[in-house]
Amino acid sequence: MSEGISKPAATVDLLVLYDGVCGFCNGMVRYLLRIDREGRVFYAPLQGETASRIRARHHDITDSLDSIVLVKGFDSPAESVLLASDAVLTVLGELGGRWRLLSGLRVIPVRIRDFIYGFIAANRYRWFGKYETCPIPDSTVQDRFLP
Repeated sequence: MSEGISKPAATVDLLVLYDGVCGFCNGMVRYLLRIDREGRVFYAPLQGETASRIRARHHDITDSLDSIVLVKGFDSPAESVLLASDAVLTVLGELGGRWRLLSGLRVIPVRIRDFIYGFIAANRYRWFGKYETCPIPDSTVQDRFLP
């Protein structure tokens, strides 16, 4: 995040919930942090209290850690959630630029996209490793992470 970009939690419009101990998921978060030059996207581990509060409001989010969740309008009356491939494609589309082109993959039926997503999710620990605990974000981006 560039200096000067800071938002209080009350104004979080895009929040990514991710598996905090997954090597692949943490790599994706680091990648999103790099390409999100405006600092629009915030993050919270699925194992944390923020995700727990959101899960209580949205029963379609299971306790399993096999899906990324995109929360739009966090803590607002218009709060909504997207799961799996819809979450990934939407967050990339929201970042704009060349990443918006990938959101065009929505022409692929969701069943096919989520099947591929599920295959990667089922193998992510084996392929990319697993941390013992959720890594602490670098101090330059800590204000983009919720507990």
